[in-house]
Amino acid sequence: MRIFIAGPRAITRLDSDVTSKLFSIYEKGYDVLVGDAAGVDRSVQKYYANRGYRNVTVFASNGKARNNIGDWNVENVIADPGLKKFDFYKQKDIAMANIADYGFMIWNGESMGTLNNIVNLADQKKPCLVYLMSRKEFFNVDNEEKCLKLLSLCSPSVSGAYNKLIKTSSIQIAMF
Repeated sequence: MRIFIAGPRAITRLDSDVTSKLFSIYEKGYDVLVGDAAGVDRSVQKYYANRGYRNVTVFASNGKARNNIGDWNVENVIADPGLKKFDFYKQKDIAMANIADYGFMIWNGESMGTLNNIVNLADQKKPCLVYLMSRKEFFNVDNEEKCLKLLSLCSPSVSGAYNKLIKTSSIQIAMF
């Protein structure tokens, strides 16, 4: 089982609910797909490096990993250097969503990148466990209906902003 784990750069500490899920992944020997950004990516990398876990692959845009704490294999994701910030880095997230069997997103209810990952997985009907930090609650999202239910817990302005983000997706988020 390949599990895509991600979350925003704004989250730099993982609480016990999240580390419990990470430990379960570790115990089962699942393959972890993680990005190279600060925040959740780096925190997840630290967690698994501290356990000497080897079933981790770090995905990096154009092969340049900003963080690779466990000296794991790096998956080079080609991204057009002309793309800027979000559009440049989301290419590696798309690659992880495409090959993952399952997603685990740690979300603050605001990060556009993390929501984009949730939507990409739901678009592919892949199960995704979302931990909404503000509520300290887990949500299973694997389709449009569940995605919309999760978004209903966010502010209307956040939902509206994400409509622009996902206009190429089959899932459109209504204003709440």
